[in-house]
Amino acid sequence: MAHQWRFFRSGGFDQVRLDKIEDWQHLHELDPKLWAALSCPVKGLEFDERTLSYLDSDADGKVRIDEVRSAVRWALSVLKHPAVLLSGDELPLSAIDDGTEQGRKLLASAQRMLTNLGKAEASALTVADTADMASIFPPDQLNGDGVITAALSSSEPLTQLITAIHSCGWQVQDRSGMAGIDQPLLDQFVAAGQAYRGWLDAADAVSAVAGEQTAELYQLVQALDAKVADFFTRCQLAAYDANATEPLNAALADYAALSRQLLNADSADASHLPLARISAEALLPLTAGVHPHWADKLARLAALAKPVWKTAKEINASKWQQLKDTLKPYADWKAAEPQSPVASLDALVLRACLEETVLAEATALIAQDLARQSEAESVLEVDKLIRYQRYLRDLLHNFVNLQSFYSLKQPAIFQNGRLYIDGRSCDLCIEVHDAGKHAKVAGLSGAYLLYMDCSRKGSAEKKSIVAAMTAGDAGNLMVGRNGVYYDAKGQDWDATVSRIVENPISIREAFFTPYRRIGRMISDQIQKFAASKDKEIETKSAAGVGDAAKVAETAAKPAAPFDVAKFAGIFAAIGLALGALGTALATVFSSFLGLSWWQMPLALAGIALMISGPAMLLAWFKLRERNLAPLLDANGWALNTNAKLSIPFGTRLTALAQLPAGSSRSMADPYENKSHIGLYLTLLVLACLAGWAWQAGLFARWLG
Repeated sequence: MAHQWRFFRSGGFDQVRLDKIEDWQHLHELDPKLWAALSCPVKGLEFDERTLSYLDSDADGKVRIDEVRSAVRWALSVLKHPAVLLSGDELPLSAIDDGTEQGRKLLASAQRMLTNLGKAEASALTVADTADMASIFPPDQLNGDGVITAALSSSEPLTQLITAIHSCGWQVQDRSGMAGIDQPLLDQFVAAGQAYRGWLDAADAVSAVAGEQTAELYQLVQALDAKVADFFTRCQLAAYDANATEPLNAALADYAALSRQLLNADSADASHLPLARISAEALLPLTAGVHPHWADKLARLAALAKPVWKTAKEINASKWQQLKDTLKPYADWKAAEPQSPVASLDALVLRACLEETVLAEATALIAQDLARQSEAESVLEVDKLIRYQRYLRDLLHNFVNLQSFYSLKQPAIFQNGRLYIDGRSCDLCIEVHDAGKHAKVAGLSGAYLLYMDCSRKGSAEKKSIVAAMTAGDAGNLMVGRNGVYYDAKGQDWDATVSRIVENPISIREAFFTPYRRIGRMISDQIQKFAASKDKEIETKSAAGVGDAAKVAETAAKPAAPFDVAKFAGIFAAIGLALGALGTALATVFSSFLGLSWWQMPLALAGIALMISGPAMLLAWFKLRERNLAPLLDANGWALNTNAKLSIPFGTRLTALAQLPAGSSRSMADPYENKSHIGLYLTLLVLACLAGWAWQAGLFARWLG
């Protein structure tokens, strides 16, 4: 018979139950269309990283349905008591199926691990037991990964070889966590080392000029070449025209400037002068009569170049070129130097590392380590089984269904912490890498989103999160607002709003939105009117000060007679306006007072509904469509359904500030702004009614 699946309704869609081991055993039969997710990233989740690496069998950075199925199938196949996968934090050794070859290997590896940990009498393994890989794979023991460390070496030459390779910047990590080398790295070092050693060996053939001091002679020629070329070029110009001799030597002004300084052979202000006195003979002295800054280098050059120049005290351009030609083989050899990290090694150390016996020892040790591969992989499979027992059910409740998210018993693996801001806390916080790119997709969720830039004091680490506001209102939320973010480890971060995606937050907010807009519009208009009047008064005052004489002259003229008719007309117009407004208000009030007592609240509710109804209806529709999928899809997930964020559920994800139960509260606030708007509105209504009464002739009837 086919397995009878059980489903529960949450988030607006049917989710499969996985609380029986039979459900796990038939998980491979469940239609992928009924899975909550098709894939999820291995980064950015609050989940054990090593477990994710085991699940991601193809190492593509994603966990997919087939990989989850394979993990469940393998875990079930090696356990004779598979129910241990449903609960608990430890793997009893008795649950491992020792009736199969694979199970017996796992059990033997598990017992050996407990012995290495000093817990030979223990009957169960936990995640904590295998957290430190060095405790599972000690650095001084072969572990089957083909990587050898200095701790495994039994001879000084092999230790020197491993250390030399590391000093070149080449290393791979051993399963113990230590740095080591493997066969490809050893081959790379040998190839580079032999090439460099061959280059070093060729030095003997190009060092005939000065033997071991050829390198020093070459460096001197390189350092002096530009200055010597300058000297001989100046001499050629002096031979071309005798008038150029004096200008090409140092000017008197140069020496006058130097005479005011405390000089030495290395004075920078004198280094620009020629090597020696410029003359048509073009002979460069090597000892006497040379620039002090270059004297030592020239003297050393003369000593090293004796095989070429003999005991010459001065040289011409031909002899300088002769020396350069003699050194050309060395220059060519120097230019051919291999650019390799092995060049940083001492030549004797390099030769010792490339000895055949040392390389053979390293190769043999790597082979011995690889021979333990099967045994080591069995140990790794024990670690995998321990982690599957502890974490696999959490993954299923965030992948096959979203039970963890909707149950609110514990955060889902995609919830990265909690944000406190503006008198509320938000639990739907997701870490993002590119807020702009994320917002383009996440905005389709219909949720009000805050993108926060987070940083920690004393740390260069930064991160960005998106928080979904699902309760309250957006009154005080704005870019630049600060809050505090607590990550899943409990670490606090300074958080600043960098971007907002606006959507409705609640029906309550939608009800007051029209009134807030009207109030904001009236406030803006009043401020604009006050600002314009203030500007007008300022302009008139400035003009009045400038025209004081004209004002005085005008004041001397007799004032125009008071126009009673005009004043009466203005008063009549005001009365008509007040009367019209009063008539309208009186009509409304008389109609309202003509209603029965039970009709009055219905009329007020109808007016409020007429004003706020459209906004509330629009918000209701949008809040019903609010869902989780775009938020996760923008972060690399492939969610398989529209996981709704309903209004009741939203109030659980975002908690508003509330006074503790049983608290006392005083409403007296000595610094509260005292508003007299009620009095002003009452006076306005009375004035309007008075105008209406006057217009209707009620005053004349009452007084007559």
